[in-house]
Amino acid sequence: MRNKFDVDENLDTPFDIRHLKRVGVYLKRYKRKMIISLLLSALAIVVGLLGPFITKYAIDTVIPAKDYGMLVLLAAALLATIIVSIVFTKKRAVLMTEVSQDVIFDIRTDLYKHLQELPFEYYDSRPHGKILVRVINYVNSVSDFLSNGIINFILELFSLIFILVFMFVMDWQMALVIMTGVPVLAVIVLSIKNKQRKSWQQVSNKNSNLNAYLHEGLEGVKVTQMFAREEVNNEIFEKLSDKSRKTWLYAVIWNNILWPATDTIAISISALIYIAGLLIFPGVSFGTIVGMGGYASRFWQPIMNIANLYNNFINTVAYLERIFELLDEPVAVKDKDGAVELGAIKGDLSFDNVTFSYDESAVILENLSFNIKQGESVALVGPTGAGKSTIVNLISRFYNVNSGRVLIDNTDIADVTLHSLRSQMGIMLQDSFVFTGTVRENIRYGKLNATDEEIYKAAKIVCADEFIRKFPDGYETMITERGTALSQGQRQLITFARTLVSDPKILILDEATSSIDAKTERDLQTALAHVLKGRTSFIIAHRLSTIRNCDKIMYVSNRGITECGTHDELIAKHGDYYDLYNARSTKTVKSA
Repeated sequence: MRNKFDVDENLDTPFDIRHLKRVGVYLKRYKRKMIISLLLSALAIVVGLLGPFITKYAIDTVIPAKDYGMLVLLAAALLATIIVSIVFTKKRAVLMTEVSQDVIFDIRTDLYKHLQELPFEYYDSRPHGKILVRVINYVNSVSDFLSNGIINFILELFSLIFILVFMFVMDWQMALVIMTGVPVLAVIVLSIKNKQRKSWQQVSNKNSNLNAYLHEGLEGVKVTQMFAREEVNNEIFEKLSDKSRKTWLYAVIWNNILWPATDTIAISISALIYIAGLLIFPGVSFGTIVGMGGYASRFWQPIMNIANLYNNFINTVAYLERIFELLDEPVAVKDKDGAVELGAIKGDLSFDNVTFSYDESAVILENLSFNIKQGESVALVGPTGAGKSTIVNLISRFYNVNSGRVLIDNTDIADVTLHSLRSQMGIMLQDSFVFTGTVRENIRYGKLNATDEEIYKAAKIVCADEFIRKFPDGYETMITERGTALSQGQRQLITFARTLVSDPKILILDEATSSIDAKTERDLQTALAHVLKGRTSFIIAHRLSTIRNCDKIMYVSNRGITECGTHDELIAKHGDYYDLYNARSTKTVKSA
């Protein structure tokens, strides 16, 4: 069960190296900058490693000879190596920061594009907060690794190679002494790596759950206050937050094992160098011991850095798994290979033995067939959950049919591009969603090149122009997220205008007038008669007065359509529609 804020996601999948390879695909786009960064860093490393050689030469040769002029030159050379190393390292850091942000931009853009294409069922089965945390939080975490991780890991490996070369050139026996701690560190890393990965996977899970509940709580804060559930919700949030805190602390415990272990080994090896140089290899010069001591600290510094990078790598892998899991979500509804552009449609529509189910456990429509002619208005009525919204969703191809065909002008909509299909439809769903922006921008959302005259005309048709012009800024009035400053009826009329502004050939209205007051609805009925003329239209409405004048009324029940006809024809049949009409009429009278 995914659609629950406190349900963890599956963590049993083993580490997949393909996640890193896919990051490599993004990195390849910026390989020029990365190569320059590597070259700058390699030069900085080589120049920096000259320091111990300069120190050894000064101690063993220049100082005993009291050659003060050469000593000054060596000091200047040592200072120059430090400056050059700093300049090159800074330039490399700037370049890699640019690369990391470019890569993150690409990943986040791909995620958003993919989210735009995913079908309704994906969003129906997951809390939106868990989706948001992947696009924002997880990508930000990956950004840190890309800017300071991958390239630094390569550079630290280069450093180790150069340091090893310099150490063995100076004294191979002492170099072997320094390397005795490597097997010990390897055993520690191999012992804790699985624990680290699983602990950070748990952190990502608990943070995802917390974010999902926070998003849900903010969306439903009005309901929370209406039912005085603040204390209960606070307790739930505290429990989720506490789980997030505990899993993070547990993960940090495993992270903090590696760095102290590396530091302890490094200190021990540094002490061993002097013991070995003075007692085991007495022929080694003091300058060599000091020089090898410098290389020892430099040898273990990249190893400690790699240990820290390894910790970040473990964290990043957990995030990459979730990011690429989202990118791998199949786009169930998409253009098939060879899909063609749907030409200008007339509006004839047919269902040919269509069977559909949201999941295998319940079939919603079974072998459904019907034909609608161009310009006919069709009302869909029936009990809740019978499949009315499903029918209009299939016409818009928000879902694929299990079997059968949906035809527009005798063309199977599965064979045409989604854009060419939906761009000729006007669809208004039950959720009257408005976006942050002006009223004008919200109406123009359905047709970006709509003129002001087209916008005003659409608003007048749906009886929205009058109240819009009463706003202080009229059509330039800013609407906040989800239109909280508007009444539900106002939101519905604005979205209705947005649906009409594109002048669609097929119009789909799913409870388009459910939140509109009786007076506005009466005014709207006259306008609708004009709007529906010449268009093929499908209307779902609980208010039967809205649909009485439709050309066809189809009663949806028992996985199909049990009755079809005009209002008068169905009333005369004394069937399902007759019972529904009487029940609604009786309810309306009692309410009055």
